[in-house]
Amino acid sequence: MSALADKLRGLRRQAGVTAPAPPAPRPALPDNVAALLGVRRRAQAPAPTQRHRAREPDTLPGRSIAPGLQLIEQAHAWPPTPPAFDACFARLAEVIAPERLLLFDTETTGLAGGTGTRAFMIGAADWHQGKLRERQLLITTLGAEAAMLDHFASWLRPDTVLVSYNGKSYDAPLLKTRYRLHQRACPIADLAHIDLLHPVRRRWRGVWENCRLATVERQLLQVVRDDDLPGAEAPAAWLGYLRGGSAAPLQRVAKHNSQDLRSLAGILLRFADHPSAMDATAPR
Repeated sequence: MSALADKLRGLRRQAGVTAPAPPAPRPALPDNVAALLGVRRRAQAPAPTQRHRAREPDTLPGRSIAPGLQLIEQAHAWPPTPPAFDACFARLAEVIAPERLLLFDTETTGLAGGTGTRAFMIGAADWHQGKLRERQLLITTLGAEAAMLDHFASWLRPDTVLVSYNGKSYDAPLLKTRYRLHQRACPIADLAHIDLLHPVRRRWRGVWENCRLATVERQLLQVVRDDDLPGAEAPAAWLGYLRGGSAAPLQRVAKHNSQDLRSLAGILLRFADHPSAMDATAPR
């Protein structure tokens, strides 16, 4: 390599070409200019990938009882505990003690049913220590559904009597499907079930404009919901949260479900207190 370099230098001398001078050292930039360029370079660099920020647990209603599963609990003085009542209005030939009752209502991902629909909230209420005890289970991840189903099953006894509004046609079949898909025995399959929609229809069909729960609340209980989240908007609230949105709409879903449960209790109390007056065959 050195011989080749010497030969090149000799050729340059013969041709009258001088070797290029080495480049002059670049003068140092003033500190303020260097700092400014540094800021610009950092600003132009691609932003680091942002990690998904963990949600604060207190933004969700209730408290966490398992990964992805929230429990919301509260108690209400109204409606009061009903007496033991004859369930003939629901076409059950037995007297039912109030401690056997479990009122339930679900919030789901859709109204079509089938295996693609799941319950993301199960609300349940019973009378406990003189008050209406309300417990709601909310899943915040898809993987928590099995834990929710197991927890709900733990609230049931062999002699539990379920109470719902349109639950025989919608809520109960939906839950049975979810238990089956998770390869679990269904705890509600053999339980007695009072679906209040049917006695309401027998008594007030053709008297009121319809027998929707909101109509029954207004006519029987004088309850008019204020700032209530419509049930049809509940799926969007839950799916929006799963996609990284705010948990605030889930607070409204829980409030809506809570009112459903208290309304169930109020309607049941009206039938339990006045079963003959609620009979469609009774004189009006």
